[in-house]
Amino acid sequence: MNTNNSQSLALLKKLVETESPSHDKSAVDKVGQIVAEECRQLAAEVEVVSQAEVGNHLLARWGSGTNGILLLHHMDTVFPLGTIATMPFYQKDDKTYGPGVLDMKGGIVVTLSAIHQLREENRMPARPVTALFTSDEEIGSDSSRALIENLARESALVLVLESGLVDGALKVWRKGVGEYHVKVTGRASHAGGAHEEGRNAIQEMAHQVLAVQSMTDYDKGTTLNVGTIKGGTASNVVPAECEALVDYRVLVPEEADRVDAAMRSLKPITPGTSLKVTGGLNRPPMPEDATMKKTFEKAQQIAAGFGMTLKAGGSGGGSDANFVAPLGIPVLDGLGTFGEGYHSEREYIFSESLYSRSKLVAALISQW
Repeated sequence: MNTNNSQSLALLKKLVETESPSHDKSAVDKVGQIVAEECRQLAAEVEVVSQAEVGNHLLARWGSGTNGILLLHHMDTVFPLGTIATMPFYQKDDKTYGPGVLDMKGGIVVTLSAIHQLREENRMPARPVTALFTSDEEIGSDSSRALIENLARESALVLVLESGLVDGALKVWRKGVGEYHVKVTGRASHAGGAHEEGRNAIQEMAHQVLAVQSMTDYDKGTTLNVGTIKGGTASNVVPAECEALVDYRVLVPEEADRVDAAMRSLKPITPGTSLKVTGGLNRPPMPEDATMKKTFEKAQQIAAGFGMTLKAGGSGGGSDANFVAPLGIPVLDGLGTFGEGYHSEREYIFSESLYSRSKLVAALISQW
């Protein structure tokens, strides 16, 4: 690919218009084929990591060995097939719109453009550079987590091409993300003729909702949210079952243990009902620890060398960086394009970020 603005934008348009919802393997694989061809044109050694149920993962390598630089991306989006018909790719003023343009197909273009710049200018580092493009980040990274962690352990630095904050700040902390499924079982009966014989599962769930919500600790950045409840069959039947899904976020690693212990210690209040709790933490927290501060400061110095000022921020959402941070590997997140409205019909990037981020990523790769 060419590094001029029109070529980068053309590739972004092609990737966005090739829709890739996480649960559609064939759709995600089409994006993988485009990315694989772009990487081959950049003289990468390309490996397709086949998957049975989700899209294939893609590895592109420049050089070999350990102590290299790993770049992480995902090709899947949250948008169903057909979204592009009502949410087309287009530019207006200083913004570029489209499904997945921010999260995170813009980041894929940033990396490919950065590699092209380095090769054209003969600035590729002596150490190996590896780019991983996964297919299931939006649905938990279940099939790619082990691959991410194994590659990270071989690396001196991991760069995550998720979107930056709206002001361009990198993400130096992220909350851990998890989910619990709470199921209450009672006993059905006729609400009029045998009310006293029933054991109301929804009534019991009401007690549990209050208990779960009370585990939130804003001072420590811990939140629990009972997001959905499902139960009962009809208004004249005492409900025998009720289920709830709980989203939880933790910033402090120790809080994950507290929440898990508390969730698994829940006991039913209503006589004759039983309770089952399953689930747990999907992505561990990524705190702004000493390693993160040192890594960001070095990135700031590299950016300052060509007149760019880097800012730091964080997010309550998770990314694949959450898997890397607990390993003690230096990681920088939010190096992709930046804008607003991700996962919505308003999703856009600031067009200029496509090019400024390519320059930054190229500098980090060559100067680290």
